[in-house]
Amino acid sequence: MNAIVGVTAVKQDLVISAYKPNGGLEERFTKNLNKEESVWDFVRTHLGYLPVVKVRAGELEFINERDPRIIFDRMVAWFIRHDAQVPLSSAEFQERLRFLFPERDGMIFLPEQVAEYERRRAQVAQAPQMEMFVVDERSAIDWLADFLKKRPSTYQDLQPEFMTQLGAGWKKHETRPELSALLEDNFLRYDGSADVPSQIHTYLSSNFHDLRNLEKSDPRLKAKAKDRWFVPDPNKAQDLEKKREKALLKEFEEYRNASGRKLKEFRLEVLRAGFKAAWASKDYQTIVSIANKVPEDALQEDEKLLFWYDSALTRTGG
Repeated sequence: MNAIVGVTAVKQDLVISAYKPNGGLEERFTKNLNKEESVWDFVRTHLGYLPVVKVRAGELEFINERDPRIIFDRMVAWFIRHDAQVPLSSAEFQERLRFLFPERDGMIFLPEQVAEYERRRAQVAQAPQMEMFVVDERSAIDWLADFLKKRPSTYQDLQPEFMTQLGAGWKKHETRPELSALLEDNFLRYDGSADVPSQIHTYLSSNFHDLRNLEKSDPRLKAKAKDRWFVPDPNKAQDLEKKREKALLKEFEEYRNASGRKLKEFRLEVLRAGFKAAWASKDYQTIVSIANKVPEDALQEDEKLLFWYDSALTRTGG
């Protein structure tokens, strides 16, 4: 199970984990008409095969496979392998995953695994840390989400922090996104009119002594909170995700209608959204055709695209 993981799994393979699921998972998946229950059946089985702790040089390591976003990708791959439509969006999956399973230090566990992890965690001074790599649009969004969860910020405060992440590791063919566009498409900005959102209120009251114990409607709190970007709650996150997916699919149509030459520069998120939609409609030939426009090195370097492409080739007899 290979994975290079940034703050939210910026590069990861979508190959099913090395174990062969047993305990009747295959049979239950085939028989169960409630595919959402099959999602959680897979998650429970998957988590049961993962190590509870990893230790290196006396320190706990972050277990990449327990990251919620990688778990989502594993689940997607499982459904594709069984030629079934994925019943949940990423936002819906993240919300319900955290409701159904305990989370510790950014990792998801089975309830019966938590005691062992907490026992080992109490023996070390520092929680395991995930390495951060920003190499494409998806990982840039994920870095912003992690940053804004901890520190809702204005554009002016966020911009220099963000620019430090855009280093030499950026993928060759990936279009570099504008920070303003990433914020508009994926996050919310408080305009100062309504009560201060809980996400911002918690941050300000914890980090500014003069703002503690203030009501969310207090003018002083609202003034400090104005124009800060923050991570939306799950319901609004789903709305944003649908809006963003619609825009991505519109751009995917431009790729589809482009001449037969190779795409020199593109947005991986557009290709991923388009491949996903084409798969859902069983339009495997579109996946193959567009993949043939993508430079070979870019296709090979992105495990998500490669997984959709290989799966579509299988369905078309390629």
